[in-house]
Amino acid sequence: MRMIQFGGLVLVALLAAACTQTAGGPPPGMTAAQAAAYCTKLSWAYGEYVASGMGDSAGDNDNTDADINARLAIAQCHEGQTGAAIPVLQQELRRNKVPVPPV
Repeated sequence: MRMIQFGGLVLVALLAAACTQTAGGPPPGMTAAQAAAYCTKLSWAYGEYVASGMGDSAGDNDNTDADINARLAIAQCHEGQTGAAIPVLQQELRRNKVPVPPV
C-alpha cells in the first residue's frame, strides 16, 4: 500500500509542476518583454507600498498568507513566470487598496 501512496505523491508533484509551467509564460496579449516589465512594476509597487506598511492591509489579521503569496509571485517574476505572478500581485495590491499600475 505504501507504493501506491508514494506513487500518488509523485503524480501530484508532477501535476503541480505541469500547472506551473503552463502558467509561466506571459499573459495573453503581452509579449515576454512587456510582461517582464509589468511584473517588475507590480513588484516595485508591492514592495514600496504594501511590504513597507503603507498599504491598507484590511481583511487579513496577520497578512502571513498574503505576504507569502506576494513574495512567491515576486520570485516568479524574477524567474520569468509572469503569467502566474501578475494576477497575484494585482490582487494583493487591490486587497491593500493600492492602485494597480496600468499595463
